[in-house]
Amino acid sequence: MEDGGVTLRFPRSCGILLHPTSLAGPYGIGDLGDAAYRFADFLAESGQTIWQVLPLGPTGYGDSPYQCFSAFAGNPLLISPHRLLAEGLLDAADLAETPPFPAKQVDYGRVIPWKWALLHRSYQLFQTRATRAQQDELWAFCERNAAWLDDYALFMALKEHHGGGVWTAWDRAIATRQAAALAYWRDKLADAIQEQRYRQWLFFRQWSALKTYVHARGIRFLGDIPIFLAHDSADVWANPHLFYLDEAGEPTVVAGVPPDYFSATGQLWGNPLYRWEVLASDGYAWWLARFRAVLELVDLIRLDHFRGFEAYWEIPAGSPTAETGRWVPGPGADLFRHLKDKLGELPIVAEDLGVITPAVEALRDEFAFPGMKVLQFAFASDAANPFLPHNYTTPNCVVYTGTHDNDTALGWFRSSSTPAERSYALRYLGTDGTDIAWDLIRLAYASVADMAIAPLQDVLRLDSAARMNYPSRPGGNWTWRYEEGALTPELSRRLLALAQSYGRAPWPERQKELAASSGRQPGNV
Repeated sequence: MEDGGVTLRFPRSCGILLHPTSLAGPYGIGDLGDAAYRFADFLAESGQTIWQVLPLGPTGYGDSPYQCFSAFAGNPLLISPHRLLAEGLLDAADLAETPPFPAKQVDYGRVIPWKWALLHRSYQLFQTRATRAQQDELWAFCERNAAWLDDYALFMALKEHHGGGVWTAWDRAIATRQAAALAYWRDKLADAIQEQRYRQWLFFRQWSALKTYVHARGIRFLGDIPIFLAHDSADVWANPHLFYLDEAGEPTVVAGVPPDYFSATGQLWGNPLYRWEVLASDGYAWWLARFRAVLELVDLIRLDHFRGFEAYWEIPAGSPTAETGRWVPGPGADLFRHLKDKLGELPIVAEDLGVITPAVEALRDEFAFPGMKVLQFAFASDAANPFLPHNYTTPNCVVYTGTHDNDTALGWFRSSSTPAERSYALRYLGTDGTDIAWDLIRLAYASVADMAIAPLQDVLRLDSAARMNYPSRPGGNWTWRYEEGALTPELSRRLLALAQSYGRAPWPERQKELAASSGRQPGNV
């Protein structure tokens, strides 16, 4: 990023990766209630200035935050019942018989119907007891966000009316958005549509309050934009001209990645692909709106599958695997120039993992986007491995012990790594491996990378049972939660000491005074 010839970089810092669904609490799934505020306090007390989250949209297939019903909406499952109670938008009796949900994982099959019933009850109460200020706030929210909210609310109401069926299975008139059908269903489902708007209002006001609290403690949110959208989403239904779809609305080509070292048949994601030439014709207005919406929620953006913006793997629809595909040029620098022209400097972290070509690196470097370094990948070869910290050629990168797609550090060391990897890791780290998760955290903090981030599972030294996602597994992901009491003062003090030791958190004033009086620079101890 350049401004008047000066390269702007993210400050040297550290943070923790934790999706809100993983927060502790009594309501079956992490939410934007008290546990979120306590976690923000823990971050601040631990010298952390980044809270990284996954996409915050309403989840669909497989409960994945990377398969959402909207690129703009928030996930109503994250709405805090306790906060609704405090505002009079639920009664104590509504929470008196909360089911005994498991504490260590999200049971989506039980949580979703219970939470939907609870939010429906809240909507009913709002209709009878909302203050004039609350009514005005809801109305203003709906007006301000109508560009995406109206389509999303109608889409979700229609989906509920059709028993959750994919939009291409609806009556053809509404599936293809005929004017008469749109008018008919907007009238028929008017109350259900307004309830969907109400849920979004609740999510965004609770998120805004949390963001204000987080900012007051010197913490920034690092969010996530997946490059592709779910086919069964309000965005694709409302904007079919932006995607390669046939007359029935089904994708003609889909996204994925080709065969590689990790998969002999590649990965068949199945997302519809963009008509980039159509998006470019109006200056990428849809992408501009998407970035603006996400930047209202978070401060920094991890841009998922960055290499797909340079070239993406196009697979014919109906292919059994990702083997039968081809590379197709993406929008490249043209997209980011348009975004930068409208938004200014882009606070983007490029997810540049996988098979990265010189063209992808050139695109990343043209805009000075920091790339990602994952320490679990560092020990698979030799001393030339680019993920090893001594090979980082610039501080303009983000180093991770692992990501949401990796095993935990402890799980990786015990079972996912090879004997050769374990042997090399022990030699490189100069350790016996008894505290491997924190050995990797220390290595990340000691590196020159501007940002160092560890999943909370690694901070807590948890094994594979706490893994968040198995990319090749269609179900059973995204369920992990930490338990109350896990964020101890001792843990906070240890993180703070490490952050201060490696210049990722301010030194205590007394240490600075002692360093100054002895003629030493802080840090030269």
